[in-house]
Amino acid sequence: MSASDIVESQEHQDLRAAVAAFARSYGRDYLTRTLAAGKAPAELWRAAGKLGYLGVSIPEEYGGGGGGIGELALVLEELGAAGSPLLMMVVSPAICATVIARFGTEEQKRAWLPGLADGSRVMAFGITEPDAGSNSHRITTTARRDGEDWLLSGRKVFISGVDLADAVLVVGRTADARSGRLKPCLFIVPTDAPGFTRTPLAMELKAAEKQFELALDDVRLPADALVGDEDAGLLQLFAGLNPERVMTAAFAIGMGRYALGRAVAYARERTVWKTPIGAHQAIAHPLAQAHIELELARLMTRRAAALYDAGDDIGAGEAANMAKYAAAEACAHAVDQSVHTLGGNGLTEEFQLASLLTASRVARIAPVSREMILNYVSHQTLGLPKSY
Repeated sequence: MSASDIVESQEHQDLRAAVAAFARSYGRDYLTRTLAAGKAPAELWRAAGKLGYLGVSIPEEYGGGGGGIGELALVLEELGAAGSPLLMMVVSPAICATVIARFGTEEQKRAWLPGLADGSRVMAFGITEPDAGSNSHRITTTARRDGEDWLLSGRKVFISGVDLADAVLVVGRTADARSGRLKPCLFIVPTDAPGFTRTPLAMELKAAEKQFELALDDVRLPADALVGDEDAGLLQLFAGLNPERVMTAAFAIGMGRYALGRAVAYARERTVWKTPIGAHQAIAHPLAQAHIELELARLMTRRAAALYDAGDDIGAGEAANMAKYAAAEACAHAVDQSVHTLGGNGLTEEFQLASLLTASRVARIAPVSREMILNYVSHQTLGLPKSY
């Protein structure tokens, strides 16, 4: 491992500082107002796109910054640390643009990547199904040939931001002509396609980006809706899922940093018997522990991104899962301890922390649960036998 994997380059430090300054001009107050109005953070999305932050990982020849997932994760982390993360960054530039950039045709790249880079176009990602979760081997959404076209049918659930999207990158399955077995494939499905319907899900978690259930009833797609090689669907799928895990880790770390920052500021200022409460080890030590856990998660996230950007998909798969696990646990602990540090104030609207108690659970559940990550590590890394 090179030193750059551990110590950020000056270029990355400059990018981090620039995004942090930009994000502070929006912050948690902006996101809270947007959520209260029932809107998506469109102004922040447009501004981030105009400044090139949404497209940092997209190749320069298609309007991007020419960087990698490492740079994109850095952007999302700093937005989160300011209290205004953009969930659709995990989906549109990280998953969809990455898959298209790596495996799409030249026509697909020119049609989609410039808009995904500047934020003028948005693509959602549809993998999860009611009975299969994210298990690509049990997905029942299927595509069949009809002349030169494809007909796609199935259901998807917990799909983020479909109302904001121009299209959804849908994970389906096609029949192998030789074996008859189903294999995963990726299709670009316009959200206005006949036979495509979306239904919002009633979520207890209040977020600016809504969740949807999708129904695809013989959605007719042209031949060029298929992304990449029909025989390499699994490789292409994981080319998008590893960045998704890295970005989820960055999302969680940013949230944890935001909560911890609020708690530390409060612990410095809040006094009892003329002493700041932060001087007491019962307050200070748990906050210090939360900081350590977040920093360790940041290191693994940077490692995962570096491996992915270097083209090591296998190494990145292991590291991205570990980073996502570590970041989710660190985030949940940091948020919980931050609320506890403020006591009753931690549950008030004024300090904007209590809502994070629910939000911090997301990274433990999605896009893959911590238990499935432990399965991955026990099987793939430790070589232990499977129970399923």
